[in-house]
Amino acid sequence: MSPALHEMSDAWLVGRAQELMAIAQSSHLADQLDAASEVDEILEEAQGRGEPRIVAQLLRAAAVVRLVTPGLVDLSDPLLDEMLAHTQRHGLVVLEAEAHALRGRRFLLGNVEDKALTEVARGLAMLEEGLTPDPVLDKRTWNRLLASALQSTGLVLTQLGVFALADEVLARANEAIRESAGPHQIYVHLLNRTRLKIGWGLRIERVDNFDEAMAHFAMASAIAKAVEGPFRESLHPGRRDRSAADQVPVIGAAHALAEPSSGHLDRLWTLLELSMYARELIIVAIALARCLETEQRVDEGLKVLSDARKRLEHDTSEPTLMLCLVREFARLSDTAGEETVSALQSYATALEVELWQMQEARTSTLITRRDHERLTRAHGAIAQQALQDPLTGLPNRRALDEKMATLITGQIYPLSIALVDLDGFKVVNDRYSHAEGDDVLRVIASTLRQALRGDDMVARYGGDEFVVLLPGAPLSAAQAALGRAVDAVAGLPLDLSRGVTLSVGVISLRPRETANQALSRADSAMYVAKRQGGSQVAAVAGEADPEA
Repeated sequence: MSPALHEMSDAWLVGRAQELMAIAQSSHLADQLDAASEVDEILEEAQGRGEPRIVAQLLRAAAVVRLVTPGLVDLSDPLLDEMLAHTQRHGLVVLEAEAHALRGRRFLLGNVEDKALTEVARGLAMLEEGLTPDPVLDKRTWNRLLASALQSTGLVLTQLGVFALADEVLARANEAIRESAGPHQIYVHLLNRTRLKIGWGLRIERVDNFDEAMAHFAMASAIAKAVEGPFRESLHPGRRDRSAADQVPVIGAAHALAEPSSGHLDRLWTLLELSMYARELIIVAIALARCLETEQRVDEGLKVLSDARKRLEHDTSEPTLMLCLVREFARLSDTAGEETVSALQSYATALEVELWQMQEARTSTLITRRDHERLTRAHGAIAQQALQDPLTGLPNRRALDEKMATLITGQIYPLSIALVDLDGFKVVNDRYSHAEGDDVLRVIASTLRQALRGDDMVARYGGDEFVVLLPGAPLSAAQAALGRAVDAVAGLPLDLSRGVTLSVGVISLRPRETANQALSRADSAMYVAKRQGGSQVAAVAGEADPEA
């Protein structure tokens, strides 16, 4: 159990969660279960604090730990559902795209390839939009989140065998990583690219394009060499006095596939024992069999491949690599002179053209679904623009009027209504610039939105004023919630807020009161907060006078 989590910073929570993901992906069951238990404690602490971006990253970590832990995979479903709902509610597009990629990975584990295609297409459409960096995050953090989403998407594309598109996505991840990533993310990125190149080479071999396949294997080996530096500073729970090639199955196998020889055998036998996942086991088994073949030890190579097939009999996570394993077994069996298997290999070879066409169809399906999702999102964005403030992304005055009319007509009680005004905003425009003022408005709008419930509506009323509707919230609860929002804005770094704070007036809607009357009372309460120094909430119930 982590000591005194409540005393730890948000950055510590996220950092520890990253360590736990690395442990879970590179350790055995007991350590994986411990990691799952600890990440749950950290998630609970983050949810208590309520910062949306931190919660989203902790939900991701909890889901990933379960996706890689035998017996816990099904428990990732509610976490992924919660991550999707949470990121959608708070407008965290990049983390929402990663949630779709992780769901695609989950569907592959459940042998539901078509749904995996749909999920990764949705994530791709979101990542290919004109993404605007989150104003609350610094550039380094934003780039790391973007790189993580692209890496998760590239991983699923690689599993599906859509290699060209996976390569494009990982190239974009490389751009985000170049300026902002730490050693561990660089290590993971290079590992994913190594795996992509190996899978691509094995796939091309199946249509007898051996020269191009060898070029991919050579590139995989070159990338594997580049892994060694960041590996030594990564979160991988391995020995730092030994190379990555000796401890990471895909890295060691990359060198063997580029130049099969007996010199790789001792390392590959060790890596075979270390292989925890289907992708590692298949790649190492093929590399080991090829090195054994160079020594005329074909029967041993066949046993390695046969044992791997048996271990993965019920594993559906790597459909493309599994076909490569089967083909390798057939090819090596043919060299052993088994006529029946040779006939089967001829049949398999004849099917490769059809399988290649099916792979192309899968790619076309993915692109079609991505484009459909992109158009759907664009159409929704156009419809939303009429009800959205273009600067802050919040609902505009028209959307506010419609929502208030609905709530008042439906007699939704209790209903608290708040008017929010920015203290010191005019100074920002005068001292800096209107562009700087726009940035401050965006940051404060985002902070205000995140501090409140998902059911609450925050709308831009005009200029530097906002209105908040809190359906179902008694005045006392609304005052407390808005007080937290005031504190959140007051606690923003000065380079983001420029010292701007909030004055808030909140009222409880009276029976038969109109929207204009309610807003007028909220405005009066807001001026009470202003007169008492600002950066506070003034509340008024019924006919009573406002109270700070």
